[in-house]
Amino acid sequence: MTTKVRLLLYPQILATSVTLPVEMLKAGEASFHDRKNRKLDIKFVADKQELIQCRAGCAFLPELTVGCDDDADFIIVPGIWRNPRPVIKQNQAAIGYLKAQWQQGATIVGVGTGNCLLAEAGLLDHHAATTHWHYAKQFRKDYPKVDLKPEFFITQSERIFCAASLNSLADIMVYLIAQLFGRDAAQNVERNFSHEIRKPYEEQRYLEGAVDRHADELIAQIQFWLKNNASSELSMQHVAEQFGISQRTLSRRFKAATGTTANHYLQKMRLEMAQELLASTNLTVQDVAVAVGYVDQGYLTKVFKRELKQTPSDYRLLVRKKLFKTDS
Repeated sequence: MTTKVRLLLYPQILATSVTLPVEMLKAGEASFHDRKNRKLDIKFVADKQELIQCRAGCAFLPELTVGCDDDADFIIVPGIWRNPRPVIKQNQAAIGYLKAQWQQGATIVGVGTGNCLLAEAGLLDHHAATTHWHYAKQFRKDYPKVDLKPEFFITQSERIFCAASLNSLADIMVYLIAQLFGRDAAQNVERNFSHEIRKPYEEQRYLEGAVDRHADELIAQIQFWLKNNASSELSMQHVAEQFGISQRTLSRRFKAATGTTANHYLQKMRLEMAQELLASTNLTVQDVAVAVGYVDQGYLTKVFKRELKQTPSDYRLLVRKKLFKTDS
């Protein structure tokens, strides 16, 4: 199985918004255990097959033109340096390419002011989107039909992802790598490319049409309660009693609404709390385990190995190197 990834190029592109996703995707492919049966076909696309100069002083040579007969699976629309209007004016064929590829089923990822091209194509009309904070006011003026969410670094509307920054682009790429190559590959890429500890993709994005990902108000209340009580010793029987339902009803409705069990959701909350404490405090692993609601260090270690493929101590060592590394 070959997945076609295309990067749309034009003058004034930010080179990092081209190279970063390519390198992350290739790292994800290299981490996948069955590379022979799932491959990436990554190519650059532009109006003409001519060198595209960028602000960094380097240039990219497109392999394809926007007029070619090529059904992409994913298209990445890089950020634009400074004012995007001249780029838009000179790249109407690229806008037509985005429309056609969207209609043929492509998933599109726009970065910063590159999202203006998606807006020009009409793909963001009446949908949520974000852009670079510096251009948000002008974006809203130019594209009043777009439901701009500048307070979010990531928005997702069906098959369109908008990133406000390079960091949020990296988070989207980790999410997509998990879809393409699995969770283990995505975690490996995240460990090697992320230089700071951020919340998971699902917690950062504005997902169009979502009400805590589902419409069951009682389960949404239970999720909120679990987030705020994750550090306490809890049983699902106790949680069910708190909300006046049976444990069986809680289990059935929670799984139907969220796609996961209440126990797994609680464990995820505790794991995220433990990760933050390991990164930002000097508590012992035993103290961290107790602080997030586990009875002992051994159980926390078991969860870390199963979910993150490393021990709490190894995780602390890794993130401390990333967070506090200084140049000698």
